[in-house]
Amino acid sequence: MSMPLAASSFSLCPGSGLRNLHECSTKHDYKTRSCGNGLKGSFHFYGDAHMVFKRGRRLRQEIVSVSKAYHSENAHEEGKEEVTKATLIWRAIKLPIYSVALVPLTVGSAAAYLQTGLFLSRRYFLILASSVLIITWLNLSNDVYDFDTGADKNKKESVVNLVGSRSAAIIAAYLSLFLGFFGLTWASADARNMRSILLLSCAIICGYIYQCPPFRLSYQGLGEPLCFAAFGPFATTAFYLLLGSTSGMTSLPLTGTVLSASFLIGFTTSLILFCSHFHQIEGDLAVGKMSPLVRLGTRRGSAVVKGAVMTLYTLLFASGLSRALPLSCIVLCALTLPIGKLVVRFVQENHLVSIKLLHDASEESAKDAKEKNN
Repeated sequence: MSMPLAASSFSLCPGSGLRNLHECSTKHDYKTRSCGNGLKGSFHFYGDAHMVFKRGRRLRQEIVSVSKAYHSENAHEEGKEEVTKATLIWRAIKLPIYSVALVPLTVGSAAAYLQTGLFLSRRYFLILASSVLIITWLNLSNDVYDFDTGADKNKKESVVNLVGSRSAAIIAAYLSLFLGFFGLTWASADARNMRSILLLSCAIICGYIYQCPPFRLSYQGLGEPLCFAAFGPFATTAFYLLLGSTSGMTSLPLTGTVLSASFLIGFTTSLILFCSHFHQIEGDLAVGKMSPLVRLGTRRGSAVVKGAVMTLYTLLFASGLSRALPLSCIVLCALTLPIGKLVVRFVQENHLVSIKLLHDASEESAKDAKEKNN
């Protein structure tokens, strides 16, 4: 960079500066005496020497301050890079995303318990492990195919960038899919309920056409409807059927409770997916991924989030008051109102932050590249 070159082209040692000043003054004194200008020439010499000395001292102070700032900035950037590297794996794992395996299963299990009074713990944990593997497939394959399109080219926490091998990531993805589907099939056979495996197959198909070639419907802005169907009516209803089926009862009725619950789960999961694109608009637009936020923009997108959160709580309270859901759901979900308000306020206040950061980062990268070329 230009800063270390500038620092190395000047000597910061006071002795060298005085030596240069002495040589300059000697040469100047010789010239003034040889010209025979007398007293006028000596006054001119001393005025110039004083000015040179002041300029030299000011220049040394500026170089020292620039050097300190440069080394301080480098130390800060190195520290930040170390922190980033330490968190890359954590970000790549995306632990919060696995809540979409836990929540539909737990809600379906609660609806089955309300209907039958039974909780099949062994089957529950088998389905949970299988669902986690399915979400792992979604996570890994999404990174692989976004890497192929260039959407994750500069994404340091991408699994492909971390592992350094696309083949390893895609093999791990489809191995997870195979093991997860095998576990779900085993649970369905144990419950003697084939309707559930058909519903879960539909959910997995939604996940496939969402991100995998040749479909990639998420690039057409259809990710949220597919997410709603996969995690709502398909997955939640299937889990209800699996965890309510026993040797004495192999077919549960589809009640208003499970239908209402599955609708709310699908709605919430789609809202989470919608919000996940706020910091990806620049990258999505660059590769032609026309997500709803790309089409709407962040300002209108933040208004959509506010309206969606209000609609979600309205539907929830209406379902409770109509007895489609137990009244306890109203009480428990009312406790989450402060969090819902916090989400809305955060999105409204920060929906432009990521775009600004990306813009500043791109400007800084261009500046660094220009300095290196110079």
